[in-house]
Amino acid sequence: MKRCIALLLVLSLAAAVLAGCSKKPVLPEEDVKVAVLKGPTAIAMVNLMSKSDKGEAGLKYSFQIAGAADEITADLIKGNIKIAAVPANLASVLYNKTEGGIKVAAINNLGVLYIVELGNEINSVADLKGKTIYSTGKGATPEYTLRYLLTMAGIDPDNDVTIEFKSEATEVAALMSAAGEGENVIAMLPQPYVTAVTTQNDRARVALDVNTEWNALAGADSAIVTGVIVVNKEFAESYPDAVKVFIDEFKASADAANSDIEGTAALLESYDIFKAAIAKKAIPFCNIVNYTGDEMKKNVEAYLKVLFDQNPASVGGKLPAEDFYLSVK
Repeated sequence: MKRCIALLLVLSLAAAVLAGCSKKPVLPEEDVKVAVLKGPTAIAMVNLMSKSDKGEAGLKYSFQIAGAADEITADLIKGNIKIAAVPANLASVLYNKTEGGIKVAAINNLGVLYIVELGNEINSVADLKGKTIYSTGKGATPEYTLRYLLTMAGIDPDNDVTIEFKSEATEVAALMSAAGEGENVIAMLPQPYVTAVTTQNDRARVALDVNTEWNALAGADSAIVTGVIVVNKEFAESYPDAVKVFIDEFKASADAANSDIEGTAALLESYDIFKAAIAKKAIPFCNIVNYTGDEMKKNVEAYLKVLFDQNPASVGGKLPAEDFYLSVK
């Protein structure tokens, strides 16, 4: 009798183990809506977009390509958009605004900003004093990054320079391309728009690498975190398996962007994001990464701390708590 009981226990344990091993992931039946911005964040995602359109992705995705972050924030907060690639500081602002309703799951871009000019006047941040600087990203990473650099160089961003914000980088690029002979226009632009401008206008040159200037001021351990992947909290809690599938597919997509530049450039043109010729030249300078876990947390925390110390409003009034960082296992 004891042997029978022991055998039954062993069989029951084995069955439980097998059941655990064969447990299927819980995935949503409806499309998972993912939003990206028409800029560097789209480059890391475009291979996944193509995979999804071919029916080869692990989830059913619906992608939205937006021109500016404010086009997607309302739907992200409401939960209509489940996953999005947004500026790093905006992720913190949304986390505070929703009281933890937005989580950050990965970094997709580090520093991609450059000061470009149609002349030869700017050789340091100090040279920007008294100038008009065109940029995008008011209230997001570009604005606060520029303000930090100017302030650290002893320049008052509100009085010593004029910062003209445009809604999209395409507007700034077009303004530079249309400048007349002898007219010097100074702008802060992300890649691949930098490559587009310098390719189309032989007077345009990269005056400053903003990431290099940032590291010189904030220290080598502090990198500009341009873009992050955020996830709606309710979606993450309801479908942790789906988040894991997405992160794995995003990593593969980002890796492909770095390893298959020609193929990625062709995809970017097919989705009307960037011309292939421009993208092919720009991708190596787009700082595409796929940081998750501790590596993500370390870089985002350091970057947000620099912004917070400069202006608490830039991160939503306070630094995010530990639950801001989504650990995907």
